[in-house]
Amino acid sequence: MSVLFSGIESLRGIGKIKAEKYHKLGIDSVYDLICHFPKKYFDFHCNVSVQNAIPEEYNCIKLKIISKLPPQAVRRNLTVCKAVATDGTDNITVIMFNNVYAFQYLRIGYVYYMYGKVTENFYGKEITSPVYIYVNEKNHIQPQYRLTQGLTVNMVRADMKQALNVMYNEPFETLPDDILRKYSLKPLMWSLENIHFPENIKSVEQAKKRLAFDELLRLQLGMLVMRKRSERHTAFKMDKSTDITDFIKNLPFELTGDQKRASKEIIADLCRDVPMNRLLQGDVGSGKTAVASIACYFAFKNGIQSALMAPTEILASQHYRTLSGFLEPLGVKVCLLTGSLTLKKKLQIRSEISAGIYDVIIGTHAIIQKEVEYKSLGLVITDEQHRFGVSQRIALAEKGDMPHKLVMSATPIPRTLALMIYGDLDISMIKQLPKGRKPVRTYAVTGKLRSRVFNYVRQYLEDGRQAYIVCPMIEDSENELFAVKSYAEKVIKSDFSKYNVEILHGKMSAQEKESVMKKFHDHKIDVLICTTVVEVGVDVPNASVMVIENAERFGLSQIHQLRGRVGRGQYESSCILITDSTSEDCIHRMKIMSKTSDGFAISEEDLKLRGPGDFFGNAQHGLPTMKIADLSCNIGLMNDARQCATEIIVDDPFLKKPCYNSLRMEVIRLFDKYIIG
Repeated sequence: MSVLFSGIESLRGIGKIKAEKYHKLGIDSVYDLICHFPKKYFDFHCNVSVQNAIPEEYNCIKLKIISKLPPQAVRRNLTVCKAVATDGTDNITVIMFNNVYAFQYLRIGYVYYMYGKVTENFYGKEITSPVYIYVNEKNHIQPQYRLTQGLTVNMVRADMKQALNVMYNEPFETLPDDILRKYSLKPLMWSLENIHFPENIKSVEQAKKRLAFDELLRLQLGMLVMRKRSERHTAFKMDKSTDITDFIKNLPFELTGDQKRASKEIIADLCRDVPMNRLLQGDVGSGKTAVASIACYFAFKNGIQSALMAPTEILASQHYRTLSGFLEPLGVKVCLLTGSLTLKKKLQIRSEISAGIYDVIIGTHAIIQKEVEYKSLGLVITDEQHRFGVSQRIALAEKGDMPHKLVMSATPIPRTLALMIYGDLDISMIKQLPKGRKPVRTYAVTGKLRSRVFNYVRQYLEDGRQAYIVCPMIEDSENELFAVKSYAEKVIKSDFSKYNVEILHGKMSAQEKESVMKKFHDHKIDVLICTTVVEVGVDVPNASVMVIENAERFGLSQIHQLRGRVGRGQYESSCILITDSTSEDCIHRMKIMSKTSDGFAISEEDLKLRGPGDFFGNAQHGLPTMKIADLSCNIGLMNDARQCATEIIVDDPFLKKPCYNSLRMEVIRLFDKYIIG
């Protein structure tokens, strides 16, 4: 095996304990360490004098160590280290907390560049927990890495030099020379060296460009290979003359233009001899479920089973109720299969699915378990796809014989990002809201107006409506955020003592959550105090007002999703955002939410403000992790990578040519065994 891909312990000075610290960061091999890219850089060229250092800001100062005090254990788990330093004119105190190791390396009489936060008090100026380098250090552009306790930047830098030496002994390049020239990219080894030990800022930018291009290219190649892989003959080509007018006439509402267009696109795909791979994307309340039910009915009329997978039991149960209402009056048999069912019930439903008794199967990931067999699964639908990984999507699809695949998402995603995430799919978009759907009036206020907000909510309750109150936490913590449990205890005794109040959060069992939501749906609960567990799919038409506490803690798209839980019926609805944050960012975000209800416009703003990682939450988008590419900013590079990937796939659909060997291995590493067979 190549030394480059051997365990991190193969590097000198990395024993079992240190290796475990690296493992916590996801670094298992020498190559993993090389791909542990800096999160930011300090430029030690730009330094100021002690006199000109600005208090309460980060400054870089050239300092000589005059004296060092012995480390002091102030209290348990807190050791303070102090040294006195000078720039030749003024003195400053250097302070380090719980970092005796780094403090020991400071030597009296030596000169350093130090970067840290400067404060000022009665005794003079102090620089706290500075990052430092020797004045004669060759590289004045210093990288800063994501660390864990027991690993310092200097340790990582020393180990990184070793890892790069291993790389020099095993030189490699993933892209052919013609691609490097066409897209003005630096060689890979030069880029890996300069991302860690750059000579100047220009070198950093050139290295970032190459490495980001590689990530985006691998992502696009994986998606395009998935598309090619799926373009085999399906066993479920359907009859385009199938008549479904009885279903359309039976709907209790008129389809919007966008719903009709999306339905036609899906039906056209179902009648091809290659599997459909389509994303149905729509804003909250735009009617995606109705379109999905049309697809299921079309499949039913062709004698084919459909399966719909939702990320939570609440959402799966709601889909079951909705699709049953649409389909069962027309003779379509629908079942619900979730993990919380008894073993006896599961066995019964599985048996009936394999016998073909059920035409539409709805459930959570329980429907992709190996024990579940289908008689003629030809249409696979996944809802809120960004909450499933790529492998889960494929696992459901592999239950049938090259079935058609429809992906639904109620999280509006900017088109540029959608093309990256769903590069293997065609896209249908629903932007129109159904007739009669009224926009939700949105207000942002401070906590000082909370009593007035509760008055406002009570007016809705007196009119027979229901309310949500969303808190960011389940239980109290030290960070002073509102928590569901204590919040409910307080308002039950005071502001909402006359009403039925209950709580809902993610730590409750599936049965408990389902029970609470059913009671809320049946208006046995007036006020539901909850976490973001209600963010997606919960449909209670009578709920007409929502209060979101600590609104600054939520992203714009998440607030928009939450807001979409009200205004689903015929009544005027409101959403009140409560925050005491006075930051410019928060004020800007609250203004956006108050001014627009366009989920796609909001998603564009959210992506600009937070980037794709936070935009989707913790690893909920199903994408391989992007270590250096910024999907919200690198639009030009993204387009170049997409063009390059398309050209490569035209030349070599499955990356079999020798010139793409390294690239093929990187794509397999990025995705997993499912992508390239």
